Amino acid sequence: MIESVKGARDILPGEIERWQLVEETARRVFGLYGFEEIRTPIFESTELFQRGIGESSDIVAKEMYTFNDRKGRSLTLRPENTAPVMRAYLQHGMQRGSDVTRLYYVGAMFRYERPQKGRMRQFHQIGVEAIGSNHPAIDAETMEMLMRFLASIGLEGLRLVLNSVGCPTCRPAYREALVRFLEPAADALCSDCRRRLVANPLRCFDCKVPADRERMKEAPSIQDHLCAECHEHFDHVRSYLDEYGVDYGLDPRLVRGLDYYRRTAFEVVVEELGAQNALLGGGRYDGLAQELGGPPVPGFGFAIGEDRLVTTLKPGGAAERGSPDLFVVTLSEQGVARGLALARTVRETGRSVLVDPVLHRSLKAQMRRANDLRARFVLIIGEETAGERRVTLKRMSDGSQEEIDEREIGVRMEALADGR
Repeated sequence: MIESVKGARDILPGEIERWQLVEETARRVFGLYGFEEIRTPIFESTELFQRGIGESSDIVAKEMYTFNDRKGRSLTLRPENTAPVMRAYLQHGMQRGSDVTRLYYVGAMFRYERPQKGRMRQFHQIGVEAIGSNHPAIDAETMEMLMRFLASIGLEGLRLVLNSVGCPTCRPAYREALVRFLEPAADALCSDCRRRLVANPLRCFDCKVPADRERMKEAPSIQDHLCAECHEHFDHVRSYLDEYGVDYGLDPRLVRGLDYYRRTAFEVVVEELGAQNALLGGGRYDGLAQELGGPPVPGFGFAIGEDRLVTTLKPGGAAERGSPDLFVVTLSEQGVARGLALARTVRETGRSVLVDPVLHRSLKAQMRRANDLRARFVLIIGEETAGERRVTLKRMSDGSQEEIDEREIGVRMEALADGR
């Protein structure tokens, strides 16, 4: 038997309802702030990610699904969606003067890494990009919106953590300070950190090796190297969050794993998740558009790993599996035909109806099926009434039932639901 590929999985009924709740809530909350949905292709030119994410990143170096098409062009399944959204923004001329373009997306991403709980090779992200303004209020409002969304789906015990990762003006001096700190211990670093030390030493803060993580706790703080403009920007971000009443903490060693980040960087952590407690992250990426060959367009955004988010939801915090309003029980072939016609009529009133046309199935077995599905009502079309206009309608909450004219089904269901 053929099974799903390692690192990819099926999301089945009974679980998908939790995903639907998360996505519907995201669309509703993001819409309150003027964000509009965008959908980008699942595959893009490999160059987009090499230039946008950075060739020294772990994503580009080790995790991308890259292949040549029949004409020899190098394509990559998208490992993240900020670079594709910026590419679409530039390609389609979405710049509107001084206006901010607010976009969000929901979709599958692909990275070749070791599958584990909440982290798959095909995974799903919900993301937001606010493009066109470098004002710190954009940072603060977008983070406030994020925290509102997370609260709306019932998540508790969350903590917003901030840092500023500087800009091209002040980051070089910090990079030199970090190299001076790490070089004496270079031989003791893991192989990834030795590579990062040359390519981008800030990435050493992302190391998962315990010894290196302990070493990085003693590293110089970027807060001591920020230029005046970065300090001012970060102070304003914090001031706006205070105005919003959003609680947050500071972590001077927080960095994001992508080269395009500037100034504000943040994560939302859940303490009960343990060592790997970061639920999601984001920040400002004012240099991305230029890396892609466009004009200097600032941006701010975040990406949520939906797989991990859904597993974090507590029982009862998401929608239950959908239950039909009406389950149709049939006891003959003639009854099946009539049941299908009646189901169509009831569905036109906006109610959900399920017909399971399995012949030679007893009344008891079909009623058990209706109960398992938590149907609100059951419509029984008996053999002796299949050619007539009368059927039996049963309310499952109290077991009461009555024989009615089939043309009255909708009216009687409404009356019974109202307790009449």
